[in-house]
Order: sequence, then C-alpha cells, then structure tokens
Amino acid sequence: MKPRTALPWLAGSSLGIVAGWLCSRLGTPIPWMLGPLFTLAFLRIGGANVDAPPGGRQIGQWIIGTSLGLYFTPQVVREVAGWWALLAAGAVFAIALGYATGLLLARMAGIDRTTGVFACVPGGAAEMAVLGERFGARVDRVAAAHSLRILIVVAVVPAAYAYLDVRGADPYIPGTTVFDVQGFAVLMAATLAGSAVAQWLRLPNAFVLGSLAVAIPLTAMEINLSAVPTLASNAGQSLLGCALGARFQSDFLRGATRFVASVSAVVLGAIALSAAFGWGLARASGLHPATLVLGTAPGGIAEMCITAKVLQLGVPLVTAFHVTRVVVLLLLTAPLFSRVQAWRRERNRTMPKP
Repeated sequence: MKPRTALPWLAGSSLGIVAGWLCSRLGTPIPWMLGPLFTLAFLRIGGANVDAPPGGRQIGQWIIGTSLGLYFTPQVVREVAGWWALLAAGAVFAIALGYATGLLLARMAGIDRTTGVFACVPGGAAEMAVLGERFGARVDRVAAAHSLRILIVVAVVPAAYAYLDVRGADPYIPGTTVFDVQGFAVLMAATLAGSAVAQWLRLPNAFVLGSLAVAIPLTAMEINLSAVPTLASNAGQSLLGCALGARFQSDFLRGATRFVASVSAVVLGAIALSAAFGWGLARASGLHPATLVLGTAPGGIAEMCITAKVLQLGVPLVTAFHVTRVVVLLLLTAPLFSRVQAWRRERNRTMPKP
C-alpha cells in the first residue's frame, strides 16, 4: 500500500482513538464508539480527507461478537430458551415498524414506497440496500437512510440512558473474567474461523454472527479459554465507530435536506414506538424495562449490544433480541414484500375504474 493511500485511514483511526480517549475522560456514554463515530462523520461531511482503516468494521465486529458470546453461560442459555415468545414478538414488531415507518417516510420525503420501506426496515444496511435494489429501490437513499438511522439511534439511546442514570439492572457476567494469553489466542482464532465461514455463506453481519456462533457454544459448554481484555474491547469499539463515521460523504446534506429531515423525524418516531413496545413487553413479562427497551431499539446488533455491555443491561437478552430481529427480517422481508406487491397489483386490477 502506498503511503499516500494509507494517510486518510491512518489519520482517521488516530483521530478516532484520541476522540474515544477524550470521551472516556469526560464520562460520555459508550465513549470508544461514539467518539470516533461523530469525529469521522463531522470531518467527512465537512470535506476532510479522513477514512476508516480497511477491514476495520469487520475486525471490530469480530472482537465485539467474541466478547458478547462469553456471556452465554449454561444458566443464561436456559434463560434465553425461555424467552422465545418475547423474541418472536420483537421480530414481528420490527417488521410492522419497518413497513409503517417506510410508508410514512415515502410520503414525507416524496420518494417511492419501495425505497421508503427498504430504507426503514431495521435490518443490516448493506443487506437492505441489496434487497431494495432487487425490487427497484434507490440504493443510495436506502444506504443513506440506514447510516443516518444507526447514527441517530446510537446517539439518542445511550444518551437517554445516561441522562436517566439507568444501569446495572441485569448484572450478567461473562463465563470467565480471567485473561490468558494462550487461551485468548485460541479463542480469537476459533471465532475468526467462524466469522470466515459466515462470510463465505454470505450471512448478514457475518463477523458478529460468526463469532457468536463459536463463542456461545464454547461458553455454554463451560470451555472458558480466556476473557476479552478491556483494551481489545475498546479497540473493537473504536474500529466500529470509525467505520460507521466513514459512511458519511461531504455531499450528504447537499440537495437532500428534505430527505435527511424526514429520515431523522421517522427514526426518532421509531425509537419512541420501540421504547413503548419494549416497556409493554416488560410489563407483561416482569423483566426490567430498560433491558427490553434496549432489546427492541431499532439499532444495529453491535451498537446496541455494546450499550448493553457497558451499562450492564442484560447483554444475553439484548443480543438475542437483535440477532433474532436481523435474521427474521432478512429471511422474511423479500418474500413478504413480494406478497404485498402482488396483493396491490391484484387489488388495482380488480378495483372498478371511475
């Protein structure tokens, strides 16, 4: 790699680390992810030539997925198995929320309904863009909407929890808190192999799901190789924050003011509706509202699970909610949208003409 080519991501990663450290000193929520995220987003929108390290998003997801998997002890796995009704309800709600807010976005932003729906279904950004393109959606608008959605959710939800001083409601601990150099190397090699397989299978969020697919069974079988050190966890968060911030371009706000304003309003409404739904699930199940509100929030797997980990809010349950949501959305969004399109065509065909 030529030095000139490497300069933007070297600058971006360096600034991200400094921003994460400053935010940690200031006591801001989720400092090692939010600091780099906002720093790179603002700089890139302002036209600065900074970027995220190549492969940084995948490396960050790999580290985060591994650390999350260590929470699934045998007792926790038994608890998660008993939460299947809540997980199913959360997935169904996510589908309904995506379609309802998508139609609202289409009306507010003046875009077609297909683009609006795929821009609002809270699955993976890349996966929704690919699915949307198959049905004729505008890929640039879908990708931009999801980037803005994650930015807003990551900014609003942790800040609200910090403002309300909500933490420690469900203090789960990993299977081991002891760091072992050899065990850590074996653990990371195993989860990297799982991530590679998931990537080969073209699964969404492959480096999160692949790491979880290896770390969860190991922890459930009480094969506790090593804890993930704080330094590695912070590095993973910083890499992920840089990758999210680097999605924004200098022309992000240019010529799309109505679209950006509409997406922002719809996302804030989705956060409020998700919080109300999570609170309702908590009342019905007896679980802590803060955990279920975080589990139903329309954010990404890694971002919401990091929030749960830092605030000690039921990491296994939040992880299970978001993994279930993403898997169900990716399996059902395309066939369901095809059915809706067929129904609309049939209805228009059979309706009497004026």
